[in-house]
Amino acid sequence: MSVVIDGKEAASSVTAAVSEATGSLERSTGVKPGLAVVIVGDDPASHAYVNSKSKMAKQCGFNSIQHSLPQKTTQQDLEKLVAELNADPAIHGILVQLPLPKHLKAEPVIQSISPEKDVDGLSVVNAGKIATGDLSTGLISCTPAGAMLLVKRIHGDDLSGLNAVVIGRSNLFGKPMALLLLAANATVTVAHSKTKDLAAVCRDADILVAAVGRPQMVKADWVKPGATIIDVGINRVAGEGKSRLVGDVAFAEVSPIAGAITPVPGGVGPMTIAMLMANTVIAAYRAAGKPAPRF
Repeated sequence: MSVVIDGKEAASSVTAAVSEATGSLERSTGVKPGLAVVIVGDDPASHAYVNSKSKMAKQCGFNSIQHSLPQKTTQQDLEKLVAELNADPAIHGILVQLPLPKHLKAEPVIQSISPEKDVDGLSVVNAGKIATGDLSTGLISCTPAGAMLLVKRIHGDDLSGLNAVVIGRSNLFGKPMALLLLAANATVTVAHSKTKDLAAVCRDADILVAAVGRPQMVKADWVKPGATIIDVGINRVAGEGKSRLVGDVAFAEVSPIAGAITPVPGGVGPMTIAMLMANTVIAAYRAAGKPAPRF
């Protein structure tokens, strides 16, 4: 039976280290990390995410500020708020909760966030740093950073000689994940909807990362015995009387074959918020001219 990778436990060890780094920074410089979360409209799922992020920020000892804007907020007003937060030295991280209401364009807003405060790691500057192998001066997108930390818990920091397959090529996850694996010396294949014989490509993977948003798509016969499976999918499917969450991997049939596997929920999910906290404290250290902690 495979090792089930406990994302909750890994996330809790990251947030404990973040809290320690926060205390150390405040004691040595008087600086408290500041995280500004901006939410537009009244989408219940977005508000639930924002509340959990704000709660975690407070637990880590941050100064957490939430800006809740009305549904009818204009593009100009939203970008003006981001500009004000960019200029505020007490704010080290800026997070604009997505999706935005339909009348607003997300991309100009995301790109207007100062790269040094882009704790979601979505600016073209931070994406470019990952692409060029510079993992030490930018901010890495939270979900790939968290997934990579789980991979390293199984295989260590050096993935030399291992074949990794990432299913999915999104800018949000697939591309940065492939680049992080490459930076750790894995031999990386990015597969997607146009890949010929996807199952055969996956069977060659020592590390298989699934991020396509298709419930239980990866079956047992796609998996190399002993492979590490990182399931990034979060899909709600109908169950008996109520819906339930499943990943992109058919967990019950794949787990006896895999060497290690992340569950859904409780795998990669908790790591995303933990790495957001890590990015915020890293940004605060850099702003204070101190060597940033590593997670």
